[in-house]
Amino acid sequence: MSRVANRPAFAWQTFLALLALAVFAPGAGSAQEPGRERAEVPGDLEGIDQLLEGEQEILAGEGFSYEPAGRRDPFKSLLAASEAPELRGPRPDGIPGLLIDEVTITGIFRTDAGYVAQVQSAASEKSFLLKRGDELYDGDVVRITDNEIVFNQVVQDPTALKPFREVVKTLNPERG
Repeated sequence: MSRVANRPAFAWQTFLALLALAVFAPGAGSAQEPGRERAEVPGDLEGIDQLLEGEQEILAGEGFSYEPAGRRDPFKSLLAASEAPELRGPRPDGIPGLLIDEVTITGIFRTDAGYVAQVQSAASEKSFLLKRGDELYDGDVVRITDNEIVFNQVVQDPTALKPFREVVKTLNPERG
């Protein structure tokens, strides 16, 4: 019974002895030869200066650039929706180059084929005639009624359940 009671004490003694060996043994073998001094200070200072210069470049916006090469930017949050639409190249002329957010309705007409809306782009002074099914740069026209146009706008949010959102623009905003 005395052997069982002494086992934890023996284990602690062994552990402490190994710890002492690990701490003090490397220091004993690395004694310097007489007359030989360490000269590592200038090299260390140069490395520190280089690190500090690199930090200053990064803070100034010069030392780092990210090239996504078609990949998602890892520094942009997936939860925050982008405010500006991601444009996929130069916009074409005419209706295919219109952005839904830039369009204002100037009139809606009823024809034999259905409603046609006259819209004006904030980017240019031209007017365009839209009908159901027309494709704009960032979406398409779903329907036109006597007072409004309903668009499906493409959403660049990977967390969204649908790849589009419905945007309704009215001819007379004061009219409910």
